[in-house]
Amino acid sequence: MTASILNDPFQNKGTAFTPEERHDLGLEGLLPPYVETLTQQTAQTYAQYQSKPTNQLKRQYLMTVFNENRILFYNLFSQHVAEFMPIVYDPTIADTIERYSHLYNAPQEAAFLSIDHPDDIQDSLKNAAAGRDIRLIVVTDAEGILGIGDWGTNGVAISIGKLMVYTAAAGIDPKQVLPVPVMLDAGTNNQQLLDDPLYLGNHHARITGSQYDDFVDQFVTSAEALFPNMYLHFEDFGRSHAAKILKKYQDKYTIFNDDIQGTGIIVLAAVLGALAISKQNLTDQTYLCFGAGSAGAGIAKRVYGEYLQAGLTPAEAKAHFYLVDKQGLLFDDDPTLTPEQKPFARKRSEFDHSETLTDLASAVAAVHPTILVGTSTQPGTFTEAIIKDMAAHTPRPIIMPLSNPTKLAEAKAEDLLKWTDGKALVATGIPTPDITLNGITYQIGQANNALVYPGLGLGVIAGKTTTLNAEMISAAAHSLGGLVDASKPGAAVLPPVTKLAQFSTTVAEAVVQSAVDQQLTKEPITDVKQAVADTRWTPKY
Repeated sequence: MTASILNDPFQNKGTAFTPEERHDLGLEGLLPPYVETLTQQTAQTYAQYQSKPTNQLKRQYLMTVFNENRILFYNLFSQHVAEFMPIVYDPTIADTIERYSHLYNAPQEAAFLSIDHPDDIQDSLKNAAAGRDIRLIVVTDAEGILGIGDWGTNGVAISIGKLMVYTAAAGIDPKQVLPVPVMLDAGTNNQQLLDDPLYLGNHHARITGSQYDDFVDQFVTSAEALFPNMYLHFEDFGRSHAAKILKKYQDKYTIFNDDIQGTGIIVLAAVLGALAISKQNLTDQTYLCFGAGSAGAGIAKRVYGEYLQAGLTPAEAKAHFYLVDKQGLLFDDDPTLTPEQKPFARKRSEFDHSETLTDLASAVAAVHPTILVGTSTQPGTFTEAIIKDMAAHTPRPIIMPLSNPTKLAEAKAEDLLKWTDGKALVATGIPTPDITLNGITYQIGQANNALVYPGLGLGVIAGKTTTLNAEMISAAAHSLGGLVDASKPGAAVLPPVTKLAQFSTTVAEAVVQSAVDQQLTKEPITDVKQAVADTRWTPKY
């Protein structure tokens, strides 16, 4: 071993190398003489982090630490999860993505796969893995990054952020399990990027059709052949591709689409948490989603599945669901409907004047929803008039403006509480501080997929499951919804990010138990809790 160990983030200890290690590794004179503990390094690093004046500079500093020393980075992250989440991921990640090519300084072990060179896919994955045992890959083509759209190769930052959260929240080993975010570069339709000489991705329009499908298929089959125990997480694919890819591969491999399934799980968990507070039944609720893209339709599908599990027939369950998009309430005679929207489209004969239901306000007035979910990226569209109309027909309206970043949210939590005199049960897509109204302090749950996908991944990996099915996903949602303190005035409908590591374990155990009950594990598991505990990695030297 030589001094090159100082450039290996998986092995580098920096000033924590002992005198004996420095001698054995040939590091004498290459480090200051004082030997620090990991605790001292972490305190010093956090102090430097705090000195940075902006969130973007804080993120850049954390990325430097990540590139140099993974154990130090994750030890620090694990101590400040709630504080760091908005820095390494949403909302700071949006600015990072937009500036990725200009800020680029290291690939972070990403695999950059180009549609122009499909024959390089297998070698590229081998190079990125560098002989490590890959159990989890996050892959994106960055066509549909929620709130900011198509950002091409810049979107790899979203996958890097996701991987960080997997390890910080669920203790998935970054060396043995999690070294590879994958960027599928099929081009971009973002003219700003195409005109930018510093843009690092393919400088051509997105390629679609059979060439794109073959590109994705070659990646999936190559990755599965190379890493047979892999859990494959799809992130921020566009509306026209996301659901199609999930449908094609979900019965063949252990895969997960965060935008379609992850958001659905967390919204279902929030609904279950809200109903625990209001003491109401799920099957008595009327669900309306504003924004019927892959996320909105995917959420509806997940919540719909829960109605089926409650004993309703498909027809009975669908009667509770309404989707509103740019054309208004979706009807089944609309030729532009996507395959994911069609199951929830209504018949015009259900309404006296269906031609007037062309916006959210008219749909809410006609439908009287008890649950209102926003994935529209249309800021301020949950207006006071709409919310008061909704609240007039249900005692505890469940309202979730999920679009992010902050500037795209359908409403502010504070306004929703004011307009309903504190009766609304609110979850938002962004972190929201506590709100005091009429002497009650309301905690606002963040419907952040990070509340569920790390534990879901840990459960799949710990259980060595053969698939990820609806029953396992439902178990994950119920485990989260069961953590709500329904007796506390102003209680949040979801558990706080500050306890992310704790309930990631809860989610993982629920997933493994579901897999065991269904006999979907590759090996027998007699102790679910121990299987999860044995899989968790701790950042220590």
